[in-house]
Amino acid sequence: MSRMPKKRKQELSFFLNERGRVAYNILCRKCRRSCKQSFRAVVIDCPFYLSKRAKRREES
Repeated sequence: MSRMPKKRKQELSFFLNERGRVAYNILCRKCRRSCKQSFRAVVIDCPFYLSKRAKRREES
């Protein structure tokens, strides 16, 4: 495994886990979009995610 430069490490410090690897939120791991959030963040609203338990909005 290659080492990460100091500047890159500072840029990604919010995404790095305790092992020094980039980690994303559970909802964002399998998402194909580029708006990935850190595992440290609490996802309040994602415009592209709709859980199966969520009530769907009816378009009128």
